[in-house]
Amino acid sequence: MLSNSKLGFGLMRLPKDGEGNILQEEVTRMVDAFMKSGMNYFDTAYAYGGSEASMKKALVDRYPRESFTIADKLPAWKLKSEEDVERIFKESMELCGVKYFDFYLLHSIEASHLPTYEKYHCFEFLQEMKKQGKIRYIGFSYHDNAELLDEVLTRHSEVDFVQLQLNYLDWENGVIQSRKNYETARKHNKPVVVMEPVKGGTLAAFPEDIEKIYKDYAPEKSAASWALRYIGSLEGVMTVLSGMSNEEQMKDNLNTFVNFQPMSEEECGLVREVTSKVLSFPTIPCTGCRYCVPGCPMKIQIPDLFTAYNSAKTYGPSRRYDTWYKDHTQGEHGTASACVGCGQCEGVCPQHLEIISLLKNVSEEFDAS
Repeated sequence: MLSNSKLGFGLMRLPKDGEGNILQEEVTRMVDAFMKSGMNYFDTAYAYGGSEASMKKALVDRYPRESFTIADKLPAWKLKSEEDVERIFKESMELCGVKYFDFYLLHSIEASHLPTYEKYHCFEFLQEMKKQGKIRYIGFSYHDNAELLDEVLTRHSEVDFVQLQLNYLDWENGVIQSRKNYETARKHNKPVVVMEPVKGGTLAAFPEDIEKIYKDYAPEKSAASWALRYIGSLEGVMTVLSGMSNEEQMKDNLNTFVNFQPMSEEECGLVREVTSKVLSFPTIPCTGCRYCVPGCPMKIQIPDLFTAYNSAKTYGPSRRYDTWYKDHTQGEHGTASACVGCGQCEGVCPQHLEIISLLKNVSEEFDAS
């Protein structure tokens, strides 16, 4: 394996205050706990606003460079010319305060982004940076079907690893294709970095009757730990990323991975039971990446409105969900009914959700009340 850190600190969902500012002191404490545990894989991206600079303050400026590994990413949607490739790469190095990246990825390869990466010779650029010692291992994160993944890995066998969305809820999902993509990566003998193992928090909390399935078996274990262990037990999985937003999540995840125990067949059976029950709910499979938010002309906080909708569908109507919805449609932020159908959000959604149609469902749930 290219990394000996089974758990990776995903920096996409860092703790923030009410105005969206990263809580740097909390990030620093989380980094310290992570490093103290013996884990050392940090995953950031140029597109994760502020995370590179925050990581520099908490990690790079305070620990020896050889004591940790950093993964960063080049975003296709920020590339307007071939010159942008090197410019963004250098900007990321400056923001992170490093002279090399341990892992560097093309961010979110899918059918719509692949032509951009090929047009601007991004695969070749990464290989050149690797030759110069500025990248140790090259790879890409992926959000598309297994057939395209097979084509990309066949054409670009030079990549050292792939990053895939794998979790037990999406294992047989026809769009996400977790199982098929995992099997394709194994076919090409590529180590796998896992993203969205808890599906944006979806697998961290369940209604009481579902939670009971896990609690009856292991009362001390969190729902999130089951999701992480399920994926971490797969052959070929190098690192499991978790986008940790607070110290409590960090502590729970470290408890899962410091003395990692692969999942037994009996435990896998419980996971299958939970999966069946969860999939019976008519929820929206949004992971909260928020790529859809910045370009919305009506400033709709799409993932937050989906959270309210999913909560109502899973747990039943509640004033709490109504309040959540209203809190996220205040001021300049539009309601679900304010959607003008421009399609910007659908163009950047890694989950390929039909957001315009889904917002109509959300509107029916909340705007009429």
